[in-house]
Order: sequence, then C-alpha cells, then structure tokens
Amino acid sequence: MDNPSTFSPYVPNTEADRQAILQAIGVASVQELFGDIPRAFRNPALNIPAPLSELELMQEFEALAAENRHAFQGPCFLGAGAYRHFIPAVVQAIASRGEFLTAYTPYQPEVSQGTLQVIYELQSLTCQLFDMDVSNAGMYDGATSLAEAALMACRITHRYRVACLDTLSPLYRQVLETYARPQGVEVYTVSPGTSVPMRDDTACLVAQHPNFFGYLEDLSRLEQEAHKQGALLVVSTDPIAMGMFRAPGSYGADMVTAEGQPLGIPVSFGGPYIGLFSCKSQYVRQMPGRIVGRTVDGQGRTGYVLTLQTREQHIRRERATSNICTSEALMGLMATVYLATVGKQGLRQVAELCYQKAHYAASLIQRIPGYSLHLRGAFFQEFVVRCPRPPAEINAALLNKGIVGGLDVSEQIPNGLLLCVTEMNSRQEIEALVRALAEVA
Repeated sequence: MDNPSTFSPYVPNTEADRQAILQAIGVASVQELFGDIPRAFRNPALNIPAPLSELELMQEFEALAAENRHAFQGPCFLGAGAYRHFIPAVVQAIASRGEFLTAYTPYQPEVSQGTLQVIYELQSLTCQLFDMDVSNAGMYDGATSLAEAALMACRITHRYRVACLDTLSPLYRQVLETYARPQGVEVYTVSPGTSVPMRDDTACLVAQHPNFFGYLEDLSRLEQEAHKQGALLVVSTDPIAMGMFRAPGSYGADMVTAEGQPLGIPVSFGGPYIGLFSCKSQYVRQMPGRIVGRTVDGQGRTGYVLTLQTREQHIRRERATSNICTSEALMGLMATVYLATVGKQGLRQVAELCYQKAHYAASLIQRIPGYSLHLRGAFFQEFVVRCPRPPAEINAALLNKGIVGGLDVSEQIPNGLLLCVTEMNSRQEIEALVRALAEVA
C-alpha cells in the first residue's frame, strides 16, 4: 500500500492500466485511496506464530478440538433445530467416496449422472415424506428454505404480507425477516387460538409443525383459516416426525419445507445442512432453485437432466425466482442414503422411539416438586419445562454433572427450559437427568 511500485504478479493490470483506473476515478495515487485510514493502521504488525510442520499442526488442531465437548461425550438433551440421531455407518461410507465428495453443481449432465440421480432420488423421497407433488434439489438450510417459501407465496398471490404463528422458531423468524424486509414484505405475528386473525392481503400463513416448542399444530384448522382468506399455507416440519405423523401435504399445505439435518447429517456448529423444499405442482414455476428430471436418451437409456432452473444465471433476470447458487448436494446425498437405509419402517421406529422417550422423560420431570410442563397437547421429541430456578443456573448445574441440558426459552416462557429427547438418549441418561434436576431444585 505504501509502495505502489510493488504489485502482486497475479493481478493482470499493467502500470498503464493502473494509471488509467486512477485517472478515471479521480485520484492521483494508490495511497490517496486509503488516505482516510490513519497510517498507523494501514499495515499493522501481525502476531503470527512460527510455522509448524504437518505433524505439529495436527497436534495443535487435536489439542484445540479436545477443548470442545461433542454431543456423544455424555448425556445431551439439547435440540431446538439441530438434532442428535443415530447415523448408519453406510451414510458416511458412501458420502466419503471421491466421486461424491468432490462433486459440485452438475452443470454438465453428461459427466454428472451419479450426482443428478442422487438429487432426483432426494426430490422423490422429499415428496413422499411430505405428501407433496414436487420438490427441488435442496436449499441452504431449513430457515432459508422457509424464507424462500414465504417469498414464493408473495409472488403467487401478489400480496406482500406474511403471517407467522408465534410458535415459530425465533431463529427462523429472524431469517424470514432478513429475506422479506428488503423486498418490502411485511412480516407479522398471529397466535394459533380459536381463530387466526390474519390481515387483508396476506400472502401466506407460516406454521412450524412440530413447532419450536415441540408441540403439534392443528394443521387442518390452520389450512381452513388460511385458504378462507385467500392466503397459502406454508409449513416447516421435522422430517423424522413424518415417520409417525400425517404429512403436512395431507392437510392441504401449499408449500412444505424442513431442515434435512436429522436425516443422517451429524450435529455440527453452523452446518453445513440442507433445506428441503416442496410444493403443489401448480406452483412449480415459482419454486426457487432447480429440479432434476429423469428421461431417456436417443438409445432409450435412462438419463438425468436439470429440468427447471430459476436462477438469474440461467434465465432472464426479471423471471428469476431466487439467487440460490448451491443445492448442498453432498448433504443431500447423506440424507438420501439415510432414508434409503432406514426405509419406511425404520423411520417410523426412530420417530416412535423419540416420541416415547420424550414422553417418558416428561412424565418423570413433572413429578419433581417445582417443575411442571408449561404447555398442553401432543408433542414429539421436545417439550418445555417450567423450572424453579432460572434455566441458565439449571443448565450450569447439569453441566457440572456431565449433562448437557436444554435451551433457555425464558424470553418466550418464564423460566422455560426446552428439552429434547431422541432415540439416542438411553433410559439411564433420562433417569440421570431427572435425578440431577431434582438435586438442582
């Protein structure tokens, strides 16, 4: 910066090019571009440690990793959007194969048949899970998938208000508002009481089922309320719950989205995950992302192609529905292998174990003096407990006993602790949690 004669050999501009650029923007030198930055801060000294060998670097990383506690190092009852489920070994084995691990966006179908077939299978399985007509190749994650569905409803209805149930995940709500606000879409909250007081010109009603607190919504009534007022019904769901509960599509939902992480993808801080996205067939032209289709070539052999692409990179910008530029194909592969491995009956067994273990834990906890279940109704694998002390204190005491507690939801429910129990939690772990909660109280 202080020596303009020193330039990177990887920058193709010649000295004449640089002078022409400077003249065009009206400055005399490169230094002038950075004149507002105090000189002391332009090239600060970097406290970079000495270089390490590969062996030393691996040891350094292992030491840093050892400071974390992962979800399998003891009882864990934390959910709220990322869930610990059993992952068959075959999922990682197939996902680690070189031809899949290094595959990216399949722009050239003639060399991407395997990747395209995986995406096609994922789409098919997603439609079966949610009882919907069509599915795309995947989105970034569950939150952005839901946000894209709300914007899609606005395009379909030409309305620019979105109603969200107050039982929607606060994180999903934040992402939805981030997507909606720059486009002039108003997001407001409604309560799923005896009626849903939606405003005029509402594009869609957004519901989470099971909701953020783990409880099931009355989708049949919500569908009637939404459609009666000319709005669409958008549902975010848990794919594991589909193993034992009716799919949102069977209730008349117009769009169904989900976070695909529970389907064979490990719990990790920040992902990567995959958003599942499906809709009714009449809305397919407004669906974001891309769709893989199956066809035959000139010799009658099965082949897979990108059938629908709605990015501005592929079609006229004014007709594009989304700028999503990846389908999280590797995560989609893991979800596809998981579903193919466990099958319909296996998924039902996983869902039933989550349901039964969660209800067993809840039945024991509500017997402890000072604790109670705040909400009533059917819940899946998560439930809210009202605690006799602030949940932060409860969780700290649990962690001292080697137990990862739940999520503090005191902002929504006073002294509320959101606990999650999946098939991974043994009876011994559940009873250890109950004893620890009793001691803490």
